[in-house]
Amino acid sequence: MKPLFDLGVLPLRHRTGRGFKPHVSLTFNAGKRLAFAIDTTNSRSAEPDSYLITHAHSDHNGRSAMLSEKAVCSEETARALEILYCRDYAGRTFKIGETIDICGVDVKTFPTHHTIGSTAFFWENEVGTKILITGDVKNAKDLPECDCLVTEANYGDPGDPNCRFKDDIEAFREAVEEHDDLAFGAYAFGKAQRAVKLMRESGYDGAIGMDPVSLALTRGLMENAGTLVDLDNDCGIRVATPSEIQGLKAAKKFILTGRRDYKFPTINISDHMDVDGLLNMVHQCSPSAVIVYHPGGNRPLKLSAYLNKTGVYAKALEEISTCIEI
Repeated sequence: MKPLFDLGVLPLRHRTGRGFKPHVSLTFNAGKRLAFAIDTTNSRSAEPDSYLITHAHSDHNGRSAMLSEKAVCSEETARALEILYCRDYAGRTFKIGETIDICGVDVKTFPTHHTIGSTAFFWENEVGTKILITGDVKNAKDLPECDCLVTEANYGDPGDPNCRFKDDIEAFREAVEEHDDLAFGAYAFGKAQRAVKLMRESGYDGAIGMDPVSLALTRGLMENAGTLVDLDNDCGIRVATPSEIQGLKAAKKFILTGRRDYKFPTINISDHMDVDGLLNMVHQCSPSAVIVYHPGGNRPLKLSAYLNKTGVYAKALEEISTCIEI
């Protein structure tokens, strides 16, 4: 952990009687000792100085953190959380691209193009270390150089062929053009909105049927989405969650995913970069140290091991030994 200590950054995991709390907190000095929790759950004890919510997917724990006045996220992420969980967001919001003051620290925000409202956070500690928290990333083109990078490894195993892919936009457009009774399986937040965007960009201007959650999120988050209706309305294309698509009546059905364990045909449309994109992001951001904090499983360990072999100091969440009992 010495390279992180030299940078003035201490990653902490919080352990309860049930095991570790999700993800990680960063402790650092910026005129005073501060702790920023990254995509973790709200806590009544050992509260951090701020909960940074990168986006509204459930595995980033905004459902819990949104209830704290110390929560910070983009306006779109707050809106998505309120739609998804029918609760009022209690924290602060910002427009992506703004610099905000969090506990006296100027924190810059950048888009990660993962979901509508997904945000990276960037700040400096008192020794001048530039810290970048990405959350999940689809496109790293807007991210700055940093000294300490905290990022994802959803497709982070360089030895797994499934972690190398390209979005098949052409197959998606062909499906839209060739079928007038079509259903896409897509996760309600993120993928469903991307499907609508791709359809409109492909020239489809008809009504799009959506399941209730996807419909509420798309109407609440997207401008220029066109005519959106319930699934039981008369329309040529429908979008529903992968679990719901089986019950839909449609001449042709596709799941929008990079996975290969569905019984329906798939079209590779991902909200993430593949492993080559992740490695290019690390090269672009040029950090001295990397912390891989998401998801569970062995891919963070695989990515950290590979980065260490290439001369970049890296630790997966499971390799971080500093913890606090709460």
